[in-house]
Amino acid sequence: MKKCFLAFVIFFIVQGLFAQEGDTKLLQGRVTSVDKDVIGVVVQNITTKDAVITDFEGNFSIRVRLNDTLVFSAVHFLRKSIPVTEGLFQSNFVEVPMQEFVNQLREVVVTPYNLTGDLTKDIDRVVLEKDVSAEALNLPNAHQRVPTQSERRLKQATYGKFNLGMILTPPLDPIINAITGRTKMLKNRVKVDKSYAQTQRVQGYYADSLFVTTLKIPMDKIDDFMYFCEVDEAFQAAVESQDRLRIWDVMINKSRAYRKSNDLD
Repeated sequence: MKKCFLAFVIFFIVQGLFAQEGDTKLLQGRVTSVDKDVIGVVVQNITTKDAVITDFEGNFSIRVRLNDTLVFSAVHFLRKSIPVTEGLFQSNFVEVPMQEFVNQLREVVVTPYNLTGDLTKDIDRVVLEKDVSAEALNLPNAHQRVPTQSERRLKQATYGKFNLGMILTPPLDPIINAITGRTKMLKNRVKVDKSYAQTQRVQGYYADSLFVTTLKIPMDKIDDFMYFCEVDEAFQAAVESQDRLRIWDVMINKSRAYRKSNDLD
């Protein structure tokens, strides 16, 4: 009788452990740092392969189970791994301090200037070439943006090349270009170039690892995915708002559609 009772007790204990281990919860927390930005830290549950990124204040929410392992990583922080223990699983909020990553370089010898490393001594040893930039010469166009090739072609198609004869006789090229549709084509090309430049700038906001781990976009498909986003009006509106969190939310939604249309899930 005692053996049967003991067997029942052990059975219910094991069942309770398995049930608890299978439960999931949404763990909320915040990444902290003394003097570094805490936005964009990747929080990955390497057990379930889920991942999220922190917001401007370092906050995150991710689903966990007992005995899962969370990994926190960013370019400017040391990689940190935290197991989901019983205490962590039962807590309502967790704070994760991150340690700054310092890339220690080996000793570097600078030649041919024979520098000592003391700026007060080395500043007189180095002779710099004279700066002949537009800013240094204080030219009128020093701070003007350099137009792209498409913008220059559009200007030429619209106004024509300047010559003294234009004063007496208006050029025919702008009229011909308008009739043949060349001007309209060049305007569209300028618009496309602008959209492409914006897309490239947005892609630079986020590390490639975020595309792979969070958006689940293969490395060789990132450029194609960005073009997929570029033609979407919601993405363009988010880019114009310059709100990186809004841009990221749009990219998360677009990643689901991209993976579905390309059978990546």
